[in-house]
Amino acid sequence: MDTSPHRISAAESEVMKVLWANSPKAAEDILALLAKDQGWAEGTVKTLLNRLLKKGAIAADKDGRRFLYRPLIGREDYVDAESQGLLDRLFDGRLAPLVSHFSKRERLAPEDVAELRRLLEKLDDGQ
Repeated sequence: MDTSPHRISAAESEVMKVLWANSPKAAEDILALLAKDQGWAEGTVKTLLNRLLKKGAIAADKDGRRFLYRPLIGREDYVDAESQGLLDRLFDGRLAPLVSHFSKRERLAPEDVAELRRLLEKLDDGQ
């Protein structure tokens, strides 16, 4: 899979979620899922598929009279690029101010605090 970052909009990411969950999928299958979940029309889904094709985020393989769509980028690569972009834009590329921001705005659940402690211990151990 291509690991270069792609600028994928929020709407396009909904299409990608469908493809990451189970692909390849035909446009009508993607539409059925997104019409139910998002209330989107056929034209909306086809526009999003075309945008993702132009961006190189997905591929379309001919299957008889229809196309089957599959992702060319992995979900983890997408999440990595989006996460880094968020950190860079809002927190000068630093994670600590992000965590500090959320801890001030919302009370962190005890499970979240425990998980953060585990992550910090792993980092201290060099893992």
